[in-house]
Amino acid sequence: MLAAATHRDRSTNELSSTEALFAAVRGRSGWIISDGKAGNETQCRGVFDALGLKSEVKRIRPGRLQELFAPYLGVARAERFGEAGSHFAPPWPDFAIAAGRLTAPYIRAVKRHAKLATYTIILQDPKVPLTTADFFWMPEHDRKRGPNVLTTVASPHGFSPERLATLRALPPPLAFAAVPRPWVAVLIGGDGSSYTFKPEDMTRFAVSLRSVAERGVGLLMTPSRRTPVALLSAIDRLTVDFPRFLWDGTGDNPYPAMLAHADHFIVTADSVNMCGEPAVTGRPIHVFAPSGGSAKFQRYHEALSRHGATRPLPDVVTALDTWSYPPLYSAADIAHAIAERWHRRRSMLSGMTGP
Repeated sequence: MLAAATHRDRSTNELSSTEALFAAVRGRSGWIISDGKAGNETQCRGVFDALGLKSEVKRIRPGRLQELFAPYLGVARAERFGEAGSHFAPPWPDFAIAAGRLTAPYIRAVKRHAKLATYTIILQDPKVPLTTADFFWMPEHDRKRGPNVLTTVASPHGFSPERLATLRALPPPLAFAAVPRPWVAVLIGGDGSSYTFKPEDMTRFAVSLRSVAERGVGLLMTPSRRTPVALLSAIDRLTVDFPRFLWDGTGDNPYPAMLAHADHFIVTADSVNMCGEPAVTGRPIHVFAPSGGSAKFQRYHEALSRHGATRPLPDVVTALDTWSYPPLYSAADIAHAIAERWHRRRSMLSGMTGP
């Protein structure tokens, strides 16, 4: 009884401490320094949303030399960084966050101009010294480590458990109604720096999706901006005889509703965000791997598999396996680490300037 009470008291104290940390941060100002890439901006916004900040997106305008030699050159002079009336001018925010090599020089500039007034954060590994920012987050499959580095299996995003609960309370889109349950959300990527959809990959993926549809389940499919026309055509041709939803790019983006309501997910292996976001649901993720890959991607997929989130998609599905695992919501872990370290620094500064 005493041990149970002690554990309960400790849990209550930890919860109170966490609430106090976030209460001190919530509502403060934050700059999302963005290179315009949706994936990078999604990660940054996910962390700031978890912190409860009032965020403002600051789009960068690097020069050609900066694009070519980033992250090693400074910010382009045309930005007039730090000058009154420029895009990056005081008052400096309480927090500044960025992702990607093009934005790293801007974090470096914020740190130089704002000094300790702004807590600086870099997501991913843009190949800069760890002194460039106060805090780094990197996916576990990256190998850089340091005292100001936090790693997690999945990337941060904006689909918190609370947001998912709100989405699930809403009726699914009418377009889903004609599709039988269970629903399988199919997130279709495309060619990238590591993976390529060769003609045989397109056929293999389309055949696999047809075999899933033959099990009597409903396919809810959405392509990305990188999806090759030939791949989408192959999928369309081989699944057209079955009840399905295939988003044509018109109307509201169905992705949030798919994430909330799908019973299974099928994703292509070419996107870290696309493979990791469904893991917040705790529902099965079946991964299709096209040609190519890299050692970094392999480590990422192995980490998701070890967690129990993913399994390979068979070329022909004879039975749709189901399983569960602890949901992954990395933005909360990252936000907690940032709030804790920011509070620690703030307390140290207060002690240095106090009576």
